[in-house]
Amino acid sequence: MTLRQIQEILDAEVICCGDCLDLEITAAGGSDLMSDVLAFGQPGILLMTGLTNTQSVRTADIVEAKAILYVRGKKPDEGGLALAKDKGIPILSTKHMMYTACGLLFQAGLPGVGRNRDDSR
Repeated sequence: MTLRQIQEILDAEVICCGDCLDLEITAAGGSDLMSDVLAFGQPGILLMTGLTNTQSVRTADIVEAKAILYVRGKKPDEGGLALAKDKGIPILSTKHMMYTACGLLFQAGLPGVGRNRDDSR
């Protein structure tokens, strides 16, 4: 699924790196605990979080996430936005709650992050 399709499904606002909407996203993972993202994140994912500081961007960079989606209408702080631009990590924001955003993407066919590809439930 492309980042553009995700933007449309979630009626998301593009905050930065709008020229990257054709990126292919392989799975999504949602957490406000960056330690969980570090433990279960995979390259190519969409990181969904409500944590808007630089730590979410640093974590996305470490796990090689392709993009970050902030839920609940949140937007990155200045430091997070500057770092995302520097790293070339697209950021989107949706007004949906985490649960709803995850459900809509799962319903549209985007698998969740699991311990392996067969464990995306």
